Amino acid sequence: MHPGEILVTVLIGFVLAGSVGYVFSIYNGLVALKNNIARSWANIDVLLKQRHDELPKLVKTCEGYMQHERAVFDRLSEARGALMKAHTVGERAAAESALTRALGQFFAVAEAYPSLKADASFLQLQHRISELENQIADRREFYNDTVTTFNIRIQQIPNVYVANWMSLRPGELFAADETDRRDVEIKFALAG
Repeated sequence: MHPGEILVTVLIGFVLAGSVGYVFSIYNGLVALKNNIARSWANIDVLLKQRHDELPKLVKTCEGYMQHERAVFDRLSEARGALMKAHTVGERAAAESALTRALGQFFAVAEAYPSLKADASFLQLQHRISELENQIADRREFYNDTVTTFNIRIQQIPNVYVANWMSLRPGELFAADETDRRDVEIKFALAG
């Protein structure tokens, strides 16, 4: 072999090795993003479970004070049940939004009961649930950022070719429901 042929062979080898390495790099990056989406959803799920576990305590604390507010308790219970039945990100987002609305109405109605607002257990549970709501909102934002990054990457060239080969599809964003944009309607039951 001539020195020129050796040089060409070495250059072709470097180009092939570099190309394979680049494809592996894209593959690994997409796998990491896909797993980050799953992890960020699991983090939301943990907080939703914690909130779900706190709700029966809150209802039990408030039932004695709010005897004439059955509709508020029913909405909270229905929203909680819908969250347990939801499976997809979209279903979970809608159910979580309904539960957040029901909690907002619940706390607004609770404001009409001064003795309840003074109850230490209620205040502690209200604070805990509000804290969980804030954490859920933060995690939803992180989840959406991760999904958006993933969706952008799988649509960019040359990533799109590797993504198609991996059968990757765009992730679903955790979006606010249309009803979340409306004002909360609060109705007080009159003791008779």
